[in-house]
Amino acid sequence: MTARTSKAASRQARTAQAASVEAVRRGPSRIAGYFDAEGLIVIDRVADRFGVSKAQLADTMGVSPETFHRAARAKAPKTQGRAAEMIEIVARVSDWAGGEKQALAWYRAEPLPAFGGRTAESLVKDGKAAAVRDWLDHVATGGFA
Repeated sequence: MTARTSKAASRQARTAQAASVEAVRRGPSRIAGYFDAEGLIVIDRVADRFGVSKAQLADTMGVSPETFHRAARAKAPKTQGRAAEMIEIVARVSDWAGGEKQALAWYRAEPLPAFGGRTAESLVKDGKAAAVRDWLDHVATGGFA
């Protein structure tokens, strides 16, 4: 891979993450409480609402626990994008699961047959959040799981 290709791929990833953050920010009112006045996801609010420690949240998001010890890292596009993807997927299934905490448990542990038994968490960590969202849309419209 050339440096030019690598830079283009990195730019595309940052653009996709920014779009994901924006989509979540404009999403349902139940997730509005995750954001500060600048439109950034506040990690402490997410951890509190899900009833997990910041270390557990970091593990769920696939980032280092040290990421949350520095404001600049917590506000970084990669961290914000990963948090937005997780929040969006959890919010989509919270009504089906019986609440946000149950939806987070589903996100972390439920094997999805359509993805070879992988969990939503593992798929998002591998950059496949869009595939999970598409699958959830498919199931929501009456498609087979």
